[in-house]
Amino acid sequence: MASSPFFMVISGNLTRDPELRFTPSGSPVTTFGIAVNRNYQDRKTAEWVENTEFYRIVTWFKQAENCAESLKKGDRVVVIGRKLSASAYEKEGQQRVSLEITASIVAPSLEFATCDVKRNAKSEFSAEYSSSQENRTEEDAEFSSEDIPF
Repeated sequence: MASSPFFMVISGNLTRDPELRFTPSGSPVTTFGIAVNRNYQDRKTAEWVENTEFYRIVTWFKQAENCAESLKKGDRVVVIGRKLSASAYEKEGQQRVSLEITASIVAPSLEFATCDVKRNAKSEFSAEYSSSQENRTEEDAEFSSEDIPF
């Protein structure tokens, strides 16, 4: 993953609750938005400028289920993943860019919060599910682009 030119690490706040869906073949997929704020001082005017970037995050399989269960709007998270796509659009006369990231890792940011880590119990289903999903990526999932529910 580190050798990919599209590898990204971002930290930001969820803009909405994660939405869990399932492909027709039963693979869980969760999407949520993250806002990344950056404040800096303009060298020419000496005024502070606030810049916000928005990302659409996609998670798959067990991580998708864990994100949907654990995260909520406003939570601060760190996401490690790769850029899947980018699109530009205009909203209220301003040019906007939307980036989509397929997450490999999603974790809570402990910069301004604490958390209790709770491991999921291994049941027959989770053991069976994890062994069938072991070393799978979204490219390995058995579905076509028409199966994606968004």
